[in-house]
Amino acid sequence: MTSSPPGRLRILCVHGYRQNGSAFRERTGALRKALKKHAELVYITAPLRVTDPALQQQPAGGSQAVEPDSQTEDPRGWWFSNAQERSFHAGESCQSSLGLEESLEAVRRVVREQGPFDGILGFSQGAALVAMICALQGQAGDAQGPFSFRFAVLIAGFRSVCEEHARFYTTPASMPTLHVFGETDRVIPDHMSRELVSGFQNPQVLTHRGGHFVPAAAPQKKVYCQFLDTFISK
Repeated sequence: MTSSPPGRLRILCVHGYRQNGSAFRERTGALRKALKKHAELVYITAPLRVTDPALQQQPAGGSQAVEPDSQTEDPRGWWFSNAQERSFHAGESCQSSLGLEESLEAVRRVVREQGPFDGILGFSQGAALVAMICALQGQAGDAQGPFSFRFAVLIAGFRSVCEEHARFYTTPASMPTLHVFGETDRVIPDHMSRELVSGFQNPQVLTHRGGHFVPAAAPQKKVYCQFLDTFISK
């Protein structure tokens, strides 16, 4: 078990599709700097390897934009919407997915081995996974269970449209959340992130004028820190 210095939170960070923990850490350097007095960020890598670069996530909005992490070495994902091709598209409807339970167990293992964590942060497909974890924690009705996060930050998140994932959206999740998304995001259009927001009881929303990335400029830093302040020394 690991702990942060007094006054700092520990946040588990969940990367997007085609990323891994190391790549996500590099891409969130500005965020780590912005939050250094508030939180320690710990990064996890998904268990599923994305084996074919030609079968990457396509923009849910129908444009030709791609995620900025397309050249990540050892790209990973949290589930595949097309089990046969082992590919993922955020807007792809499917009856069943591949790999989700394996990924949830990977998060449980990190929590057991490296926890406790105060909160969890996810980006893109990682944010969608975090929303599922919020639902599982609420459905369990036990804050001391496998997942015991006190808050979540979801950046460029969305609801999975896979039919077998509908169980995660049956009731509004009660966990305090901060939802962050870009008004010009062409990979996960803002209407998809807004739909996810509606599945939480007490969501806080932060929008920015940019696209598909983790914002950490002064206006966003202020909101992040104000949100995290409510969980420090509680």
